[in-house]
Amino acid sequence: MRTQDMDLDWTATAKTLSQALPYMQRYAGATVVIKLGGHAMGSDEAMAEFARDVVLMRQVGVNPVIVHGGGPMINALLDKLDIQSEFVNGKRVTDQDTMDVVEMVLSGQVNNRLVQAINTQGGKAVGLSGKDANLITCDIADPALGLVGTPSKVETTILSDLFAAGAIPVIAPLGVGPYGKTMNINGDTAAGAIAGALKADRLLLLTDVEGVKDKDGAVLTEINALKISDLIADGTIAGGMIPKTETATKAIKEGVRAVVILDGRAPNACLLELFTDHGAGSLIR
Repeated sequence: MRTQDMDLDWTATAKTLSQALPYMQRYAGATVVIKLGGHAMGSDEAMAEFARDVVLMRQVGVNPVIVHGGGPMINALLDKLDIQSEFVNGKRVTDQDTMDVVEMVLSGQVNNRLVQAINTQGGKAVGLSGKDANLITCDIADPALGLVGTPSKVETTILSDLFAAGAIPVIAPLGVGPYGKTMNINGDTAAGAIAGALKADRLLLLTDVEGVKDKDGAVLTEINALKISDLIADGTIAGGMIPKTETATKAIKEGVRAVVILDGRAPNACLLELFTDHGAGSLIR
């Protein structure tokens, strides 16, 4: 008969799993849309950790949907190919040459890498873009910006079919525009539209900051849509946080139960938010 000393880390792990049980029960069967970008896509180690978290979520009955960005990779390839970009009011114009690169990076490089990472961890990921099965139909966001789309319709049948098969959809933010044109969609906007169409329980927007902050730089752990409008008006919410909070409020109006803006650099950020008392980032109801 072999004996061994109890390690405190093992005990803590067992306690954590036990404490997570009510949260696992609460989210069983729930749909959670995750917008992935920034740090979690920056290294193989971060990607593997994120993939493990997603596979665990699926293992305990959650239906995760991953929507990813790819801005830095797109910029790098545009520079390598010496494709010059025009900007209107600080936003890149997506002409056909740029669109070809965007589609190559998002549907090819980034999507495939994420699918492989999840499958390596024992999941069953399926890569899609918003063009597949007319998942996302778009209007032109601004004629001056070229092939940039705003989602007008999300057809969720293919996602429901993938859930039933135990699969994890991984979606590149592209869509079908007028005359069948491929359209580039902001990743947060695409994730919000998909979450709204699915009436998701949670939309998790992973960023490279801790969450929405007040004037003193403290993270607001819970906030409502009305307060967001006030903070945008007085300049507290500014820059890249404005479209994220606007996506959050729009998703809630479309039926998402709650949105969380959280720091994707934190280890196991999604698991902290869903399965612990602690939570992470800013919860918007």
